[in-house]
Amino acid sequence: MAFKPPFAGIHAMAFALFDEAERLDRAAMRRQTQICLRLGVHGMAALGLATEVSKLSLAERRSVIDWVAEDTAGKVPLAFTIFGGSVAEQVEQVKAAEAVKADWVILQPPMVGSFGAAEYIRFFGRIAEQTALPVAIQNAPAYMGRGLSADDISELVRRHPNICLIKGEGPATDIQHLIAVTEGRLPVMNGRGGLELADNLRAGCVGLILAPDTIDYALRAYDRFLAGDDAGAEAAYREVLPAIVFIMQSIESLLCHGKRIFGARAGIEIHDRAPAQRPSEFGLRLVQRYAGQLGPYAV
Repeated sequence: MAFKPPFAGIHAMAFALFDEAERLDRAAMRRQTQICLRLGVHGMAALGLATEVSKLSLAERRSVIDWVAEDTAGKVPLAFTIFGGSVAEQVEQVKAAEAVKADWVILQPPMVGSFGAAEYIRFFGRIAEQTALPVAIQNAPAYMGRGLSADDISELVRRHPNICLIKGEGPATDIQHLIAVTEGRLPVMNGRGGLELADNLRAGCVGLILAPDTIDYALRAYDRFLAGDDAGAEAAYREVLPAIVFIMQSIESLLCHGKRIFGARAGIEIHDRAPAQRPSEFGLRLVQRYAGQLGPYAV
C-alpha cells in the first residue's frame, strides 16, 4: 500500500482550555475549533504539546479526541498526537483515533527514560504495525529531550511504509537536511510557533502545525508564498514575528502567554491547570499589547 497523505498547509493544534476548576471546558474547546475552521485552516489536530497532553488523564485525552472529531466533522483532515509511556497505552489511543475516523496520527516518543535510537525505532514500529492510518513521528529533541537523527528516521521509514510524515520542531536548516537525507520522499511539517515560516517552506516543508494564537497570520503568509508572492509572504511573517518571538521562548511560555493571546483575541477566558507558568503583571501587559496589535480573529 502506498501512503501519500495530502496533508499540506497550515494545521491548527488545539490548546487545552480549562475552566476555573481546572476541568476541560467543553464549550471553549468547541469555540476554538470553530474559530480555526472559520479562519480556513487546512487541518485540525489535538493532544500535542500545546494541548498539554501530559497533564491530561487517559479519559480526558479520549474526551478531547471525541470533541475535536465531533466539532471538525470531517471538514478538514484530522490528526491526533499519541502520548503514552508504553506501546499498549499508545496503541489504545491510536484505536480511539481510528474510531472517530481520524485521518492520521502523530506518535510522540515516550516521556520515560532516555534511550538509544534503536529502542525508539522499535517502539514506533510496533505501534505503526497496529494501524492502517498514515503515521507521523514527532521529532522535537529541543522540546522533549529525545529524538531521532535524519538517518534514524530514514531507517524507520524504510522498515514501516505507513510512517510517512514527520512533525518537526527544529530550525529550517535541520529540516532541510532531513528532507535531503530522505530524498524528498517524506513530507515534513514543522512547528515552533511559525518561526522561520517562509524559510521552512523554502526548505521543502509541506506545511506547519501551529497553535491557533497567531495562525491567521501564518495562513496569510502561506497563501502568499504558494501564490508566488515571496515579498508578500515575508511581509505577513514580519508583521507577526515579534509576537511569535515573545510567545515561543519555551513551551511553558507558549502555554502561559500564547494561550492568553489566543484567549484575548477569541474572547475566551483562560485558566491554567497546575503546575503551570504564571504570568507576571508585565507579562500580562505584553499579552494585551500583542493581542491588540494582532486584533480579534476575523471570523
